[in-house]
Amino acid sequence: MADEPTPEEPTVVPIEDAAEIASVVEDAPLEAFEEASAAGSAPEPAELSTEVGGPAVPTEDAAEIAGVVEDAALEAFEEAQAPTEASAEAVAPGEEEGAEDDEDEEEPAPRVKPAVPGAHLEVDIVPEGADPLGRGEPVDPYALEEEPQVEAQEGEEEPLAEPISTAAIDLAAGARYRATGKRKTAIARVTLRPGTGTYLVNGRTLEQHFTRDTLQRNIRQPLETVGYQDRMDVVARLHGGGISAQAGALRHGVSRALLEADPNLRGELKRRGFLTRDSRAKERKKAGLKKARKRPQFSKR
Repeated sequence: MADEPTPEEPTVVPIEDAAEIASVVEDAPLEAFEEASAAGSAPEPAELSTEVGGPAVPTEDAAEIAGVVEDAALEAFEEAQAPTEASAEAVAPGEEEGAEDDEDEEEPAPRVKPAVPGAHLEVDIVPEGADPLGRGEPVDPYALEEEPQVEAQEGEEEPLAEPISTAAIDLAAGARYRATGKRKTAIARVTLRPGTGTYLVNGRTLEQHFTRDTLQRNIRQPLETVGYQDRMDVVARLHGGGISAQAGALRHGVSRALLEADPNLRGELKRRGFLTRDSRAKERKKAGLKKARKRPQFSKR
């Protein structure tokens, strides 16, 4: 077999030698130019030659490569400076435009307070004493009626102010009509007899025993309803309860005594609420509580 040619191995140049060769190549054109200037005439590139054992003189290709290498650094520096100048030029016009825009913008309008909803509506208030329905005659809401009416209890009709005209009670000299009335824990034993309309309660007058006008008015209502307030006297014995409970018991006893005098008055007296005993009473105290519902103060610790 013929000997096959072996591929030539690439020449490996050390790093230090490569750096030295590169520096020599870069400095060669400059040194040649300086020598030519000193001699007075620049040698042509074709006349440059390399002496054996001396420094290497670049040929035309070497000079061209060296020029490209020398210009590369300058071009890189110029390219680095170019974007900075361009950006400065680009920012400057924008700032001027922004300043012009600020001048062209109008001043913001002053803030307007929002309107209150319903401010345009008229106030609809009825003055005191005026009729809200416009019927002409002024109405006084605080005017008192000539004969005050008694408030009706729950489930009962309002008592009527007009007296009962059908009452027929025997007013003989010895007539006595007795009944018992109750309210809470108070008990009243009442006796009706012909007279002039005086009240004797536990040996005292009505005004002495019941000092409040409201209680006096409530006690007189049964006799005023039948129209015998000036023709019959009331004698009562009261015990138990308080002053208000005793007044309610006396009123209840007088109403029952009138029913004994004339049984035909039951319908009217019951309709007006005189015969119904007021069942309201104080709620009993519970064990562990201070009163019916009041509890002792809670202490966490």
